[in-house]
Amino acid sequence: MAKRDFYEVLGVNKGASADEIKKAYRKKAKELHPDRNADNPEAESQFKEANEAYEILKDAEKKAAYDRFGHQAFEGGMGGGGPRGGQGDFSSAFSDVFDDLFGDFMGGRGGGGRQRASRGADLRYNLRVSLEDAFSGIQKTINVPTSVQCDSCDGSGAEGGAEPTTCPTCSGMGKVRAQQGFFTVERTCPTCSGMGQIIKNPCKACAGHGRVEKDRALSVNIPAGVETGTRIRLAGEGEAGMRGGPSGDLYIFIEVDQHELFERDSVNLFCRVPVSMVSASLGGDIEVPTIDGGRSRVKIPSGSQSGRQMRLRGKGMPALRGGGSGDMFIELAVETPVNLTSRQKELLREFEELSEDNHPESKSFFKSVKSFWDSMKS
Repeated sequence: MAKRDFYEVLGVNKGASADEIKKAYRKKAKELHPDRNADNPEAESQFKEANEAYEILKDAEKKAAYDRFGHQAFEGGMGGGGPRGGQGDFSSAFSDVFDDLFGDFMGGRGGGGRQRASRGADLRYNLRVSLEDAFSGIQKTINVPTSVQCDSCDGSGAEGGAEPTTCPTCSGMGKVRAQQGFFTVERTCPTCSGMGQIIKNPCKACAGHGRVEKDRALSVNIPAGVETGTRIRLAGEGEAGMRGGPSGDLYIFIEVDQHELFERDSVNLFCRVPVSMVSASLGGDIEVPTIDGGRSRVKIPSGSQSGRQMRLRGKGMPALRGGGSGDMFIELAVETPVNLTSRQKELLREFEELSEDNHPESKSFFKSVKSFWDSMKS
């Protein structure tokens, strides 16, 4: 049976470009793959036919010979090195589209998996700041232990900055392929560990890695309004890449210290202020601190009880990405006097005798207690 024209097999015109031929073969390979055509007995032979056509047309010299002499160019010794018995070199042709067909299963597409210049790792740095610094924002200098590009070899890993050579085992692909029955299995090259290149004379300073360990001082801008858990990314300030690869990123995680006066809840601040029993009873003005270092006067209503809150609008923390500031809440803590003198005790007893109707909460409470006891008796 006469062979079909190779261009007809792939469904392209005779003047098709290399990219058009490869695209057509990729489509045919997917369409005719035997694993996808278990119910079509002719799929395997058609797949091999497409493979044979692509093996010839992908090579410029073989394609030129085929265009001139047709199938006779590869029969009877003409053109040498061509397919034998119409079977074609399956591994050679199929490897060109291997990544396109199985890229999702074998770790990505394109480039044969080479990793000549791998990206550096991302780094994490935990930074503690005071509440005052979180309020106003601050510029801080931090020392980060990391891997930086080797100056001796300019990151190449080779002594004197020489260029690495192509790995002879994988020809720079970083992976090697082995035929197992009908399929081609791809593995990381054992000689170059997937780098695609080898260094014959490694740099003595970095042992061929292209980077060295070093502490680096970095200036970090801490914006106003940061909270515990805020993450700041410094692009390219992470670990240097292998053999001149791009650097990773540095992530700074903020932890805001506890404050002795203020307690934070998002953008709001809370401040517990002790007041004397007399001030709470008679009322008056008190002076309270604010997070910006200033002072604010707060009027205490007469008869204030412990736990009463008053709001100072706009005296809280600024929002991290704009949008104003939170509020500050003053919580009163009525203080019971201690270490009383005899005279003070005498005055308090006298006050107690005269203030039977001045404790409404106590009066209501004990009234409820009496009612409870009476109900239990009945």
